[in-house]
Amino acid sequence: MPLQPRSNRLQLELTGAMRMPLRIAALVTAFLVAHAYAAAALAQRLPLERIRLPPGFTIELFARVPNARAMAIGKQTLFVGSRSSGKVHALRLRGEGASLAVERVSVVAENLHMPTGVAFRDGSLYVAEVSRILRFDGIEAKLDAPPAPVTVTDKLPTETHHGWKFIAFGPDGDLYVPVGGPCNVCERDPDRYALIQRMAPDGSRSEVFARGVRNSVGFDWHPETKELWFTDNGRDMLGDDLPADELNHAPRAGMHFGFPYCHQGDTPDPEYGGKRKCAEFTPPARKLGPHVAALGMRFYRGEQFPPAYRNQIFIAEHGSWNRSKKIGYRVSIVRLEGGRAVSYQAFAEGWLQGESAWGRPADVLELPDGSLLVSDDHAGAIYRIRYSN
Repeated sequence: MPLQPRSNRLQLELTGAMRMPLRIAALVTAFLVAHAYAAAALAQRLPLERIRLPPGFTIELFARVPNARAMAIGKQTLFVGSRSSGKVHALRLRGEGASLAVERVSVVAENLHMPTGVAFRDGSLYVAEVSRILRFDGIEAKLDAPPAPVTVTDKLPTETHHGWKFIAFGPDGDLYVPVGGPCNVCERDPDRYALIQRMAPDGSRSEVFARGVRNSVGFDWHPETKELWFTDNGRDMLGDDLPADELNHAPRAGMHFGFPYCHQGDTPDPEYGGKRKCAEFTPPARKLGPHVAALGMRFYRGEQFPPAYRNQIFIAEHGSWNRSKKIGYRVSIVRLEGGRAVSYQAFAEGWLQGESAWGRPADVLELPDGSLLVSDDHAGAIYRIRYSN
Protein backbone atom coordinates (compact mmCIF):
# COMPACT_ATOMS: atom_id res chain seq x y z
CA MET A 1 0.00 0.00 0.00
CA PRO A 2 1.62 3.27 -1.00
CA LEU A 3 2.30 5.85 1.62
CA GLN A 4 0.00 8.85 1.68
CA PRO A 5 1.57 12.28 1.48
CA ARG A 6 2.05 13.75 4.93
CA SER A 7 -0.53 16.44 4.31
CA ASN A 8 -3.13 13.80 3.39
CA ARG A 9 -2.26 11.65 6.41
CA LEU A 10 -2.61 14.65 8.66
CA GLN A 11 -6.00 15.45 7.16
CA LEU A 12 -7.17 11.86 7.73
CA GLU A 13 -5.94 11.93 11.33
CA LEU A 14 -7.70 15.20 11.96
CA THR A 15 -10.91 13.92 10.35
CA GLY A 16 -10.83 10.75 12.49
CA ALA A 17 -10.17 12.80 15.60
CA MET A 18 -13.16 14.93 14.79
CA ARG A 19 -15.38 11.91 14.09
CA MET A 20 -14.51 10.23 17.37
CA PRO A 21 -16.13 12.96 19.56
CA LEU A 22 -19.14 12.92 17.24
CA ARG A 23 -19.53 9.17 17.71
CA ILE A 24 -19.14 9.58 21.48
CA ALA A 25 -21.65 12.43 21.45
CA ALA A 26 -24.07 10.25 19.51
CA LEU A 27 -23.66 7.45 22.01
CA VAL A 28 -24.10 9.84 24.91
CA THR A 29 -27.18 11.35 23.26
CA ALA A 30 -28.65 7.90 22.68
CA PHE A 31 -27.98 7.01 26.31
CA LEU A 32 -29.59 10.20 27.56
CA VAL A 33 -32.64 9.70 25.34
CA ALA A 34 -33.01 6.11 26.53
CA HIS A 35 -32.57 7.28 30.12
CA ALA A 36 -35.20 9.96 29.61
CA TYR A 37 -37.65 7.43 28.22
CA ALA A 38 -36.91 5.08 31.12
CA ALA A 39 -37.42 7.92 33.60
CA ALA A 40 -40.69 8.83 31.93
CA ALA A 41 -41.81 5.19 32.06
CA LEU A 42 -40.85 5.03 35.73
CA ALA A 43 -42.77 8.26 36.38
CA GLN A 44 -45.80 6.69 34.71
CA ARG A 45 -45.53 3.53 36.80
CA LEU A 46 -47.98 3.81 39.65
CA PRO A 47 -46.73 2.53 43.03
CA LEU A 48 -49.67 0.22 43.67
CA GLU A 49 -47.56 -1.76 46.13
CA ARG A 50 -48.11 1.14 48.55
CA ILE A 51 -51.87 0.58 48.65
CA ARG A 52 -52.94 -1.16 51.85
CA LEU A 53 -56.03 -3.41 51.70
CA PRO A 54 -57.65 -5.94 54.02
CA PRO A 55 -56.24 -9.49 53.78
CA GLY A 56 -57.27 -11.35 50.64
CA PHE A 57 -57.73 -8.22 48.50
CA THR A 58 -55.51 -7.13 45.61
CA ILE A 59 -55.39 -4.00 43.48
CA GLU A 60 -54.28 -3.65 39.87
CA LEU A 61 -54.22 -1.01 37.16
CA PHE A 62 -57.29 -1.51 34.96
CA ALA A 63 -56.90 1.42 32.55
CA ARG A 64 -55.29 4.81 32.03
CA VAL A 65 -57.85 7.59 31.50
CA PRO A 66 -56.87 11.27 31.84
CA ASN A 67 -58.69 13.01 34.70
CA ALA A 68 -60.95 9.99 35.36
CA ARG A 69 -63.94 11.02 37.50
CA ALA A 70 -67.43 9.48 37.57
CA MET A 71 -68.04 6.10 35.95
CA ALA A 72 -71.02 4.22 34.49
CA ILE A 73 -71.16 0.84 32.80
CA GLY A 74 -73.20 -0.26 29.80
CA LYS A 75 -73.53 -3.76 28.39
CA GLN A 76 -69.88 -4.01 27.36
CA THR A 77 -68.53 -0.50 27.77
CA LEU A 78 -67.27 1.55 30.71
CA PHE A 79 -67.95 5.29 30.38
CA VAL A 80 -65.83 7.81 32.25
CA GLY A 81 -66.38 11.54 32.69
CA SER A 82 -63.28 13.75 32.68
CA ARG A 83 -64.11 17.08 34.25
CA SER A 84 -61.03 19.18 33.49
CA SER A 85 -60.43 17.81 29.98
CA GLY A 86 -64.00 18.37 28.82
CA LYS A 87 -64.19 14.81 27.48
CA VAL A 88 -66.09 11.58 28.02
CA HIS A 89 -64.14 8.39 27.41
CA ALA A 90 -65.51 4.99 26.41
CA LEU A 91 -63.59 1.87 27.39
CA ARG A 92 -64.65 -1.13 25.29
CA LEU A 93 -64.42 -4.24 27.46
CA ARG A 94 -63.72 -7.83 26.46
CA GLY A 95 -63.85 -11.07 28.40
CA GLU A 96 -65.60 -11.64 31.69
CA GLY A 97 -64.81 -12.33 35.31
CA ALA A 98 -61.12 -12.31 36.14
CA SER A 99 -60.25 -12.07 32.42
CA LEU A 100 -62.28 -8.88 31.88
CA ALA A 101 -59.99 -6.28 30.33
CA VAL A 102 -60.05 -3.04 28.37
CA GLU A 103 -59.84 -3.66 24.64
CA ARG A 104 -59.54 -0.01 23.60
CA VAL A 105 -60.20 3.50 24.83
CA SER A 106 -61.94 6.14 22.72
CA VAL A 107 -63.39 9.62 23.16
CA VAL A 108 -67.15 9.77 22.58
CA ALA A 109 -67.66 13.43 23.52
CA GLU A 110 -65.37 16.42 23.85
CA ASN A 111 -65.33 20.21 24.21
CA LEU A 112 -67.92 19.92 26.97
CA HIS A 113 -68.21 22.06 30.12
CA MET A 114 -66.93 20.05 33.10
CA PRO A 115 -68.53 16.73 32.06
CA THR A 116 -68.17 14.83 35.32
CA GLY A 117 -71.28 12.68 35.77
CA VAL A 118 -72.29 9.87 33.43
CA ALA A 119 -75.21 7.44 33.56
CA PHE A 120 -76.36 4.63 31.27
CA ARG A 121 -79.97 3.59 30.66
CA ASP A 122 -81.79 1.72 27.87
CA GLY A 123 -78.80 1.88 25.54
CA SER A 124 -78.26 5.62 25.99
CA LEU A 125 -75.43 7.49 27.68
CA TYR A 126 -76.38 10.52 29.81
CA VAL A 127 -73.68 13.13 30.43
CA ALA A 128 -73.86 15.99 32.94
CA GLU A 129 -72.31 19.33 32.09
CA VAL A 130 -72.62 22.34 34.41
CA SER A 131 -75.91 23.63 33.01
CA ARG A 132 -77.01 20.80 30.70
CA ILE A 133 -77.74 17.09 30.63
CA LEU A 134 -77.02 15.46 27.27
CA ARG A 135 -78.08 12.05 25.96
CA PHE A 136 -76.21 9.95 23.38
CA ASP A 137 -78.57 7.31 21.99
CA GLY A 138 -77.42 3.86 20.88
CA ILE A 139 -73.92 4.79 21.97
CA GLU A 140 -72.34 1.34 22.30
CA ALA A 141 -72.87 0.60 18.61
CA LYS A 142 -71.47 3.99 17.62
CA LEU A 143 -68.27 4.40 19.60
CA ASP A 144 -66.25 5.12 16.45
CA ALA A 145 -68.77 7.68 15.18
CA PRO A 146 -70.73 8.97 18.19
CA PRO A 147 -74.17 10.43 17.46
CA ALA A 148 -75.05 14.06 17.99
CA PRO A 149 -76.36 14.44 21.53
CA VAL A 150 -79.96 15.11 22.49
CA THR A 151 -80.42 17.85 25.10
CA VAL A 152 -82.36 16.45 28.04
CA THR A 153 -82.31 19.80 29.86
CA ASP A 154 -80.38 23.05 29.58
CA LYS A 155 -82.07 24.81 32.48
CA LEU A 156 -79.56 24.06 35.24
CA PRO A 157 -77.61 26.92 36.88
CA THR A 158 -74.50 28.11 35.05
CA GLU A 159 -72.25 28.79 38.07
CA THR A 160 -69.11 26.64 38.00
CA HIS A 161 -68.47 26.79 41.76
CA HIS A 162 -69.72 23.32 42.78
CA GLY A 163 -71.28 23.22 39.33
CA TRP A 164 -69.90 19.84 38.18
CA LYS A 165 -72.37 17.01 38.73
CA PHE A 166 -72.64 13.33 39.56
CA ILE A 167 -75.81 11.81 38.09
CA ALA A 168 -77.57 8.45 38.46
CA PHE A 169 -80.91 6.80 37.82
CA GLY A 170 -82.91 5.83 40.87
CA PRO A 171 -85.06 2.73 41.37
CA ASP A 172 -88.08 4.90 40.50
CA GLY A 173 -86.68 5.36 36.98
CA ASP A 174 -85.98 9.07 37.47
CA LEU A 175 -82.64 10.78 36.83
CA TYR A 176 -81.22 12.35 40.00
CA VAL A 177 -79.16 15.51 39.51
CA PRO A 178 -77.48 17.54 42.29
CA VAL A 179 -76.95 21.30 42.18
CA GLY A 180 -74.36 22.50 44.68
CA GLY A 181 -74.24 25.79 46.50
CA PRO A 182 -72.40 28.28 44.22
CA CYS A 183 -70.08 29.33 47.06
CA ASN A 184 -68.24 28.18 50.14
CA VAL A 185 -71.26 29.18 52.22
CA CYS A 186 -74.14 31.40 51.14
CA GLU A 187 -77.91 31.69 51.25
CA ARG A 188 -79.42 31.31 47.79
CA ASP A 189 -82.74 30.23 46.27
CA PRO A 190 -83.46 26.86 47.99
CA ASP A 191 -85.47 25.69 45.00
CA ARG A 192 -82.48 26.13 42.68
CA TYR A 193 -79.28 25.65 44.67
CA ALA A 194 -77.85 23.34 47.36
CA LEU A 195 -80.17 20.47 46.51
CA ILE A 196 -80.70 17.14 44.80
CA GLN A 197 -83.44 17.13 42.18
CA ARG A 198 -84.97 14.39 40.09
CA MET A 199 -86.54 14.37 36.65
CA ALA A 200 -87.94 12.00 34.05
CA PRO A 201 -85.37 10.59 31.56
CA ASP A 202 -86.56 13.13 28.99
CA GLY A 203 -86.03 16.06 31.39
CA SER A 204 -89.71 16.61 32.24
CA ARG A 205 -91.29 16.48 35.71
CA SER A 206 -88.31 18.09 37.42
CA GLU A 207 -88.73 18.44 41.19
CA VAL A 208 -86.56 19.00 44.27
CA PHE A 209 -85.97 15.81 46.22
CA ALA A 210 -83.68 17.08 49.03
CA ARG A 211 -82.56 20.55 50.19
CA GLY A 212 -79.74 21.89 52.32
CA VAL A 213 -77.13 19.84 50.43
CA ARG A 214 -73.96 21.90 49.97
CA ASN A 215 -72.20 19.75 47.37
CA SER A 216 -73.03 16.11 46.76
CA VAL A 217 -70.84 14.33 44.21
CA GLY A 218 -71.99 10.79 44.91
CA PHE A 219 -75.14 8.87 45.82
CA ASP A 220 -76.72 5.44 45.61
CA TRP A 221 -79.80 3.55 46.76
CA HIS A 222 -79.83 0.76 49.32
CA PRO A 223 -80.25 -2.53 47.43
CA GLU A 224 -83.05 -3.70 49.73
CA THR A 225 -84.86 -0.61 51.04
CA LYS A 226 -84.34 1.40 47.80
CA GLU A 227 -83.69 4.50 49.94
CA LEU A 228 -81.24 7.20 48.89
CA TRP A 229 -77.89 7.68 50.62
CA PHE A 230 -75.47 10.43 49.55
CA THR A 231 -72.17 12.09 50.42
CA ASP A 232 -71.96 15.84 51.05
CA ASN A 233 -68.86 18.03 51.29
CA GLY A 234 -68.75 20.31 54.34
CA ARG A 235 -67.87 24.00 54.15
CA ASP A 236 -64.30 25.30 54.34
CA MET A 237 -62.50 27.91 56.48
CA LEU A 238 -63.66 26.74 59.92
CA GLY A 239 -60.32 25.17 60.82
CA ASP A 240 -58.74 21.76 60.42
CA ASP A 241 -61.41 19.74 62.17
CA LEU A 242 -64.69 21.49 61.38
CA PRO A 243 -66.96 20.59 59.85
CA ALA A 244 -67.00 16.90 58.96
CA ASP A 245 -68.02 15.75 55.52
CA GLU A 246 -71.30 13.89 55.71
CA LEU A 247 -72.95 10.63 54.71
CA ASN A 248 -76.67 11.35 54.58
CA HIS A 249 -79.77 9.18 54.38
CA ALA A 250 -82.90 10.42 52.59
CA PRO A 251 -85.63 7.77 52.82
CA ARG A 252 -88.24 10.19 51.44
CA ALA A 253 -88.53 13.41 49.49
CA GLY A 254 -88.73 16.82 51.15
CA MET A 255 -85.98 16.51 53.77
CA HIS A 256 -83.56 19.38 54.56
CA PHE A 257 -79.96 18.64 55.58
CA GLY A 258 -78.97 21.99 57.04
CA PHE A 259 -76.84 24.00 54.59
CA PRO A 260 -76.08 26.89 54.97
CA TYR A 261 -77.44 27.20 58.52
CA CYS A 262 -76.04 24.11 60.20
CA HIS A 263 -73.07 21.86 59.48
CA GLN A 264 -72.53 18.19 60.45
CA GLY A 265 -75.87 18.25 62.26
CA ASP A 266 -74.66 20.12 65.35
CA THR A 267 -72.52 23.12 64.32
CA PRO A 268 -74.31 26.41 63.54
CA ASP A 269 -72.72 28.41 60.76
CA PRO A 270 -70.99 31.58 62.09
CA GLU A 271 -72.82 33.77 59.59
CA TYR A 272 -76.15 32.04 58.93
CA GLY A 273 -76.62 29.87 62.02
CA GLY A 274 -78.66 32.51 63.82
CA LYS A 275 -81.44 32.27 61.27
CA ARG A 276 -82.40 28.64 61.87
CA LYS A 277 -81.55 26.04 64.52
CA CYS A 278 -79.76 22.74 63.89
CA ALA A 279 -82.70 20.89 65.43
CA GLU A 280 -84.82 21.87 62.42
CA PHE A 281 -82.75 19.75 60.05
CA THR A 282 -81.90 16.12 59.40
CA PRO A 283 -78.45 15.30 60.87
CA PRO A 284 -75.98 13.15 58.93
CA ALA A 285 -76.27 9.40 59.18
CA ARG A 286 -72.52 9.40 59.72
CA LYS A 287 -69.90 12.10 60.15
CA LEU A 288 -66.96 11.45 57.87
CA GLY A 289 -63.50 12.99 58.18
CA PRO A 290 -63.23 16.80 58.13
CA HIS A 291 -62.45 18.02 54.60
CA VAL A 292 -61.79 14.51 53.23
CA ALA A 293 -63.81 15.46 50.09
CA ALA A 294 -66.08 12.43 50.04
CA LEU A 295 -67.15 12.03 46.40
CA GLY A 296 -68.42 8.88 44.66
CA MET A 297 -70.13 6.22 46.78
CA ARG A 298 -71.81 2.89 46.01
CA PHE A 299 -73.45 0.06 47.86
CA TYR A 300 -71.70 -3.24 47.30
CA ARG A 301 -74.16 -5.72 45.77
CA GLY A 302 -71.83 -8.45 44.51
CA GLU A 303 -70.72 -11.84 45.74
CA GLN A 304 -66.98 -11.77 45.06
CA PHE A 305 -66.16 -9.97 48.31
CA PRO A 306 -66.87 -11.76 51.62
CA PRO A 307 -70.51 -11.65 52.83
CA ALA A 308 -69.66 -9.01 55.46
CA TYR A 309 -69.27 -6.47 52.63
CA ARG A 310 -72.70 -7.06 51.11
CA ASN A 311 -74.96 -3.97 51.15
CA GLN A 312 -72.21 -1.83 52.73
CA ILE A 313 -71.09 1.56 51.41
CA PHE A 314 -67.76 2.25 49.69
CA ILE A 315 -66.76 5.93 49.47
CA ALA A 316 -64.05 7.55 47.35
CA GLU A 317 -62.35 10.25 49.44
CA HIS A 318 -60.67 12.69 47.08
CA GLY A 319 -58.58 14.25 49.83
CA SER A 320 -58.38 17.49 51.79
CA TRP A 321 -57.03 20.84 50.67
CA ASN A 322 -58.38 23.13 53.42
CA ARG A 323 -56.34 21.55 56.20
CA SER A 324 -52.84 21.99 57.63
CA LYS A 325 -52.33 18.20 57.57
CA LYS A 326 -53.81 16.24 54.70
CA ILE A 327 -56.34 13.45 55.20
CA GLY A 328 -58.53 11.40 52.91
CA TYR A 329 -56.98 10.26 49.60
CA ARG A 330 -58.41 6.78 50.14
CA VAL A 331 -61.43 4.51 49.76
CA SER A 332 -63.38 4.13 52.99
CA ILE A 333 -66.22 1.84 54.00
CA VAL A 334 -69.28 2.63 56.11
CA ARG A 335 -71.05 -0.38 57.58
CA LEU A 336 -74.78 -0.39 58.18
CA GLU A 337 -76.87 -2.34 60.67
CA GLY A 338 -80.63 -2.01 60.78
CA GLY A 339 -80.55 1.07 58.57
CA ARG A 340 -77.98 2.82 60.79
CA ALA A 341 -74.38 3.66 59.93
CA VAL A 342 -72.47 1.98 62.75
CA SER A 343 -68.82 2.23 61.64
CA TYR A 344 -66.52 4.16 59.32
CA GLN A 345 -63.00 3.06 58.47
CA ALA A 346 -60.37 2.86 55.73
CA PHE A 347 -60.67 0.11 53.14
CA ALA A 348 -57.93 1.06 50.66
CA GLU A 349 -55.26 3.64 51.49
CA GLY A 350 -51.74 4.57 50.48
CA TRP A 351 -52.31 7.20 47.80
CA LEU A 352 -51.20 9.71 50.44
CA GLN A 353 -47.57 9.37 51.55
CA GLY A 354 -46.83 11.81 54.33
CA GLU A 355 -48.01 15.12 52.93
CA SER A 356 -47.58 14.09 49.31
CA ALA A 357 -50.38 12.43 47.32
CA TRP A 358 -49.68 10.48 44.14
CA GLY A 359 -53.36 9.66 43.58
CA ARG A 360 -56.85 10.92 44.46
CA PRO A 361 -59.83 8.51 44.37
CA ALA A 362 -62.87 10.12 42.74
CA ASP A 363 -65.46 7.38 42.21
CA VAL A 364 -66.13 3.71 42.84
CA LEU A 365 -68.11 1.28 40.68
CA GLU A 366 -68.84 -2.42 40.94
CA LEU A 367 -68.20 -4.61 37.89
CA PRO A 368 -70.54 -7.50 37.02
CA ASP A 369 -68.12 -10.04 38.52
CA GLY A 370 -68.20 -8.25 41.89
CA SER A 371 -64.79 -6.60 41.67
CA LEU A 372 -64.58 -2.87 42.45
CA LEU A 373 -63.29 -0.13 40.19
CA VAL A 374 -61.76 3.05 41.62
CA SER A 375 -61.19 6.11 39.42
CA ASP A 376 -58.31 8.49 40.11
CA ASP A 377 -58.36 11.87 38.38
CA HIS A 378 -54.95 12.88 39.70
CA ALA A 379 -53.01 9.86 38.41
CA GLY A 380 -55.27 9.50 35.38
CA ALA A 381 -56.03 5.90 36.24
CA ILE A 382 -58.74 3.38 36.99
CA TYR A 383 -57.88 0.59 39.41
CA ARG A 384 -59.56 -2.74 39.98
CA ILE A 385 -59.83 -4.27 43.47
CA ARG A 386 -60.49 -8.00 43.68
CA TYR A 387 -60.85 -10.56 46.43
CA SER A 388 -59.24 -13.97 46.25
CA ASN A 389 -59.63 -16.37 49.15
